[in-house]
Amino acid sequence: MKRISFLPEPKKRSLFLILLLTFLFSLGHAQSAFKVEVVGKGDPILFFPGFACTGDVWKDVTRELAKRYECHVFTFAGFGGVPAIGKPWLPKIKDAVVQYVHDRKLQQAIIIGHSLGGTLGLWLAATEPTLFKKIIVVDALPCMGALMIPNYKADDIAYDNPYSKKLLEMDSAAFRAMAAQQTAFMMLNKEKQSQVVDWIMMTDRSTYVYGYLDLLKLDLREDLVRVKIPVIVLAATHPDKALIEKTYNEQYARLGDKVFYYAEHSAHFIMYDQPQWFLSKITETVK
Repeated sequence: MKRISFLPEPKKRSLFLILLLTFLFSLGHAQSAFKVEVVGKGDPILFFPGFACTGDVWKDVTRELAKRYECHVFTFAGFGGVPAIGKPWLPKIKDAVVQYVHDRKLQQAIIIGHSLGGTLGLWLAATEPTLFKKIIVVDALPCMGALMIPNYKADDIAYDNPYSKKLLEMDSAAFRAMAAQQTAFMMLNKEKQSQVVDWIMMTDRSTYVYGYLDLLKLDLREDLVRVKIPVIVLAATHPDKALIEKTYNEQYARLGDKVFYYAEHSAHFIMYDQPQWFLSKITETVK
């Protein structure tokens, strides 16, 4: 049987080339925004680390959950030796995660995110309300900037400012000293502090500076009304539990289906300060 062609050969080749380049560009964009390690089999769970951390921050959790779930463990561009991407960093990562989920046909995946990763999970749930099943947020807020900046206005935050310039020009010794000071505040487990400092030192400096500004600019407090899936929040209580509870209640006020669990005697890295409590809560809440 003679094959019928509806397009002249040169036009068919051109169309094929355009489609191929579009596919390769989309695939390359999704892959360049992060590295993913997949372990285990079962229903999918996406693990997002906090700012400057690698996917290894989840190692103790995924060792257990991989027995029953397919764990997709992310390390974002600019962290842990993953090549950096350009600005705006966080929106590119968000779009690439959506593409990743669609490309792999991950049905109703659960998101577990620490810090930046938790905020990213909330953003995804607000913009893709039917794509995911549940979010477990680990010590993260819908608006980090409001917690850190007096009279917060997202539009006032610019990439180019004196503090950014100072960080970009800081030598390694001064940067390590700053990282050690920050980590000591965020973690009570002294044995694990050096690991987080090492991760911070591995970051691409521009990503460390400008990526964090992307996070500070993100204000999801009003957008939480669009989140239609359950959200479980695991929150640290150090250094002031009453103030922390007040902050969480205020920032999550517009979110409907939510549950808070507070980790006693824990700072920001709950997985290191209270590992048994943390693993128990994660195991319980993914069901």
